[in-house]
Amino acid sequence: MLAVLSPAKALDWSPSPMTDHGTEPALMKDATSLMRTTRGLSQKRIRELMNLSADLAKLNYDRYRSFDLPFTPDNALPASVAFNGDVYRGFDARTLSAEELEWSQDRVAILSGLFGLLRPLDLIQPYRLEMGTKLKTRRGANLYAFWGDKIAQQLDRKLSGHNDGTLVNLASNEYFKAVAKKALKAPVVECVFEDWKVHADEGTVIGFLAKYARGLMARYIVTEQIDRVEGLKEFNAERYAYDAARSTDTRWVFKRKFVPVTPN
Repeated sequence: MLAVLSPAKALDWSPSPMTDHGTEPALMKDATSLMRTTRGLSQKRIRELMNLSADLAKLNYDRYRSFDLPFTPDNALPASVAFNGDVYRGFDARTLSAEELEWSQDRVAILSGLFGLLRPLDLIQPYRLEMGTKLKTRRGANLYAFWGDKIAQQLDRKLSGHNDGTLVNLASNEYFKAVAKKALKAPVVECVFEDWKVHADEGTVIGFLAKYARGLMARYIVTEQIDRVEGLKEFNAERYAYDAARSTDTRWVFKRKFVPVTPN
């Protein structure tokens, strides 16, 4: 079993002792090709492609021109501690032990517009390149064309040695679309997190709360060393519970009755 997450736009570049355990992304050759492409973009083009402010366009222009290869503990951070959005507040990699993060290498993966697929300890440098970006390369008009079947094939390779070969989708639609269905051999289970208000007839997927819950689920997989998909049904963090009546074989719904306080 392997769970996939989306990356985050926000980054936390404070030091981490896990940097010394950093590993190299599996698709680094492809990422390096993309780095050459992004290095050639003007600030204006970056602003247009990503719908950014002038300040953010300049920041990412500088980032693209500052990539320093090879990635080492001196110039990079592990992806799971560097990403800092709602998902990663839930995953909270900085409070996982070295042993837990080592175990997560084969159980959690992060989809990435620049790197394709990352393990939690794979080293990265600051970047922003969302999977939906219409960046033209020799492989096509956007990043979906660039990555083609490569991400799906890499996931299948990772799952081939697992007793349970299920891929658990904890990513957004934008990112999971990069996993080519026609190429993927593994069965997929999508986890959906719903919040039900008092007396409501239906639950609602609330964006930032669902992202936080995806991170909590990934953390649960790691801390409890869940290696079979059936084990996910016991997930109960933040009062979520598996709802068999609302679930299907491929879409598992976890719900809770009350909307909680916004996570810090």
